[in-house]
Amino acid sequence: MVLGKVKSLTISFDCLNDSNVPVYSSGDTVSGRVNLEVTGEIRVKSLKIHARGHAKVRWTESRNAGSNTAYTQNYTEEVEYFNHKDILIGHERDDDNSEEGFHTIHSGRHEYAFSFELPQTPLATSFEGRHGSVRYWVKAELHRPWLLPVKLKKEFTVFEHIDINTPSLLSPQAGTKEKTLCCWFCTSGPISLSAKIERKGYTPGESIQIFAEIENCSSRMVVPKAAIYQTQAFYAKGKMKEVKQLVANLRGESLSSGKTDTWNGKLLKIPPVSPSILDCSIIRVEYSLMVYVDIPGAMDLFLNLPLVIGTIPLHPFGSRTSSVSSQCSMNMNWLGLSLRERPEAPPSYAEVVTEEQRRNNLAPVSACDDFERALQGPLFAYIQEFRFLPPPLYSEIDPNPDQSADDRPSCPSR
Repeated sequence: MVLGKVKSLTISFDCLNDSNVPVYSSGDTVSGRVNLEVTGEIRVKSLKIHARGHAKVRWTESRNAGSNTAYTQNYTEEVEYFNHKDILIGHERDDDNSEEGFHTIHSGRHEYAFSFELPQTPLATSFEGRHGSVRYWVKAELHRPWLLPVKLKKEFTVFEHIDINTPSLLSPQAGTKEKTLCCWFCTSGPISLSAKIERKGYTPGESIQIFAEIENCSSRMVVPKAAIYQTQAFYAKGKMKEVKQLVANLRGESLSSGKTDTWNGKLLKIPPVSPSILDCSIIRVEYSLMVYVDIPGAMDLFLNLPLVIGTIPLHPFGSRTSSVSSQCSMNMNWLGLSLRERPEAPPSYAEVVTEEQRRNNLAPVSACDDFERALQGPLFAYIQEFRFLPPPLYSEIDPNPDQSADDRPSCPSR
């Protein structure tokens, strides 16, 4: 008998979205198939899958231990989120080459379904960084007697969703700074910077509206700029390694001495980037908007406004709220003026229903009376009378100044 051969071994996922990209979150069920194509008949001991999710960091640092002595210090750390194993064909013992445990697979294509559930606890979002990563994968292993196993690994993406429609991420971010330039005994005027954005949370593809005022009272030419930075922090053995990367930036017009520039919602678009990672103990990914003034020959004047890049975009209601907030910011000098006084509140219930009306319509009901007696008393009539009336229109003038209970208009029939 001529032994067959394994032509292909592939893994496919049952995607939960329309883009055919395997993307999951905590608590989801990951399902798919191991596809095996063989030519001729083959004998198999087992077909296994191994699914795992983990975060891992690694970097090295050179150390000097004295004259002509140096060594390399390794820093590694790992956090495992789940570890799942399953057998699709055969048994657990790979070292058993007895004929009894073999399974025969005939020529052609074969599919073997698998599924497992991700933990309900929060998972770190899939990420590839300079000194670490967060990865989720499924590996298939085909074991045959007297032959090396055939292995295949395929990764899938996990998003730990961040909803930017929370109050903390919808709150505006603002700041003000000032810098005075000095050269020996000469001191020039200050350079001041005030900046504000309408919220803290954004999603990739959105544009950040930047409101800023830059005043140059120095003797130098300065340039206002803005940039989005991603900060990757890796933790291992009590040490921290940080990497800062530029994501997007913009440049304003040069500002000569004595001039002032105002940004009324200058737009800076967020490119496709990884969401913020805030719940992993060894990897943290954060974002910030830096609005700064480039000063030749001196340290820049800058403001850092924190950002959170989420996965759930702004709801329409939040968008309208932000739009109103943005319009208010554009129509008033938010850098120096306070909000207008609140309008007078609508009248209270006591102002609409007089004390005399209330006494005439309400009769005391004893606490010991049962529910049926309460329904038969004046309270039920009072409720019936007012349940079909619309709420009173707001007016500065009382439409019924001193009407008695007898003069009240009757309730219209409906």
